[in-house]
Amino acid sequence: MSSDTVKHFHYKLFKPYGYLSQFMSNAKHEQKKKFLGELYDFPKGTMAVGRLDKDSEGLLLLTTDGQISYTITSTAVEKEYYVQVDGDITNDALEQLKKGVDLSHKKDTYTTKTCKAYKLIEVPDFPERGKNIRDDRHGKTSWISITITEGKFRQVRKMTAAVGFPTLRLVRVRIGAITLEGLNYGEVKEMNSLV
Repeated sequence: MSSDTVKHFHYKLFKPYGYLSQFMSNAKHEQKKKFLGELYDFPKGTMAVGRLDKDSEGLLLLTTDGQISYTITSTAVEKEYYVQVDGDITNDALEQLKKGVDLSHKKDTYTTKTCKAYKLIEVPDFPERGKNIRDDRHGKTSWISITITEGKFRQVRKMTAAVGFPTLRLVRVRIGAITLEGLNYGEVKEMNSLV
């Protein structure tokens, strides 16, 4: 059977808080952690397209087609996040995010690419998270949208911290033209294509 006739499967998932963006681990220290395979009976060979760390939620794409995964992660596909930050974010901080901020990763320092960032007027209507987030009794919080085309390790969290507004909750809402719309928390939907 040629590779052109292999049937591939594609999914979108509303990843809940606390799950790793992988299917299993042989590491003893990760045996008690939650994995994607607990949410749905994915076919063998399914892989996450990019990742969301354990503490992040939202849109995760999955596929059995490695070429599509490579295309989405290696090109300038927009990824939009709704981020709850500690404090009432300022216009100055938003401008810094847009222009790019200096971050460190391992022993290197890099400047993030320009991005889109703005304050959300209304609080997004996301389900309650499994682990409580501090409330306004401990000081103001605000929600912002950040859209990036890169995705280094914990980049959005590092970006908001760099401008003085640490991330409290992070939810990816869009990858390219695919959005969270129509998905419940923890729900998986099969798709015809991801591109």
